[in-house]
Amino acid sequence: MNYRDWLQQLIYKVINPVVHGMIKVGITPNIITTVGLVLNIVAAGIFVYAGRTLDRNLMLVGIGGAVVLFAGLFDMMDGRVARMGNMTSRFGALYDSVLDRYSELFTLFGISFYLILKGYFWGSVISFIALIGSLMVSYVRARAEGLGIECKVGLMQRPERVVLTSLGAIFCSLFSWIKVFDPVFIMIAPLFLIAVLANWTAFVRIAHCHKQMSMK
Repeated sequence: MNYRDWLQQLIYKVINPVVHGMIKVGITPNIITTVGLVLNIVAAGIFVYAGRTLDRNLMLVGIGGAVVLFAGLFDMMDGRVARMGNMTSRFGALYDSVLDRYSELFTLFGISFYLILKGYFWGSVISFIALIGSLMVSYVRARAEGLGIECKVGLMQRPERVVLTSLGAIFCSLFSWIKVFDPVFIMIAPLFLIAVLANWTAFVRIAHCHKQMSMK
């Protein structure tokens, strides 16, 4: 069992009581998916508002990061509710994938907006490249699976991206008192990691698909 599977099982143990409660009251996976999107839109709004204020407002940055992390739990719970409540459907899978992409677009847009308004031009460029990588990781997998190839290889998948983005914003706020360096770099550093590894993962998946096609 790799670290992702181990961590996933640990999180499932924590959220399973909530999942059972949702199933009992009739909450559907699509409702949970929608709530997750709304929370990410709220987070983006917080980043945008923080960007439009006169100071850096790192407290709001931390709040935005916390909302993104909380929204990530809904991203896990919708699939869990679908499986445990026997509510899986082809449309639900499509709906989940589409709203996940919207969620990342909104979140990274909000962060980019904040960075560029506060004068962190290269930080905003990095966040945009991270967004490109995030979308391409998902696109390559979807295109590959449409061609009948399983494609889950690579490091920077959605759970890792959500955790890095949210924790970067949260710790940026928590360490706002630092004077040795600009604490905003604490938020930019994970985005740089995502920008590099997500795009690398996309090309790893392309290479994986090429290998699989060559074997047939």
